[in-house]
Amino acid sequence: MEEVIEGGPWLYLGQPIVLQKWELGMVLRKLKHTEVPIWIKLRHLPVELWTTEGLSTVASGIIRPLYPDAVTRACTRLDFARVCVMLNVNSKLPKHVVIMMPNELGGESACKVDVEYEWIPPKCTGCLSLGHSTKECPISKPTKPAVSFFSVTVNFINKVKYKRSNNRCVKRSSGIPDRPGDSPKSI
Repeated sequence: MEEVIEGGPWLYLGQPIVLQKWELGMVLRKLKHTEVPIWIKLRHLPVELWTTEGLSTVASGIIRPLYPDAVTRACTRLDFARVCVMLNVNSKLPKHVVIMMPNELGGESACKVDVEYEWIPPKCTGCLSLGHSTKECPISKPTKPAVSFFSVTVNFINKVKYKRSNNRCVKRSSGIPDRPGDSPKSI
């Protein structure tokens, strides 16, 4: 069992599975993940770099490399190299990396290697973890704004006006309405 837990990272359909040893009294909770393993594809990789050391050098220019897949190690697929890397919550995800390669003239030539990410987990800038977006953050969810209470003192003089209605005088108040949106009522 220890080999399984410590032998990771384990991926299923390209997404990480986090394993933890069960202990008596353990409380199940979602852990805060600041690093997860992901697969990247390196395209246009020079043949000289199709070694464990070469792949590690190129991948370390992007993210912390872990290991290449079996097909890449065997060099049976040469259109891209597939490497498992550890993505950190603060990692930048460049679309390519430039490698300086020695040329025939004794100098160096720039070689652009394209990087493709098979899966990028959602990132939360609120709690700085991977696995959920900022909008879905259980820790730093925006709370409803607190209702501010304030008092207003209004000096109000009730003006009484009279108007003619059907040949009789009606007293009308021009005071404050009973509720917002109501117009002043006739008395």
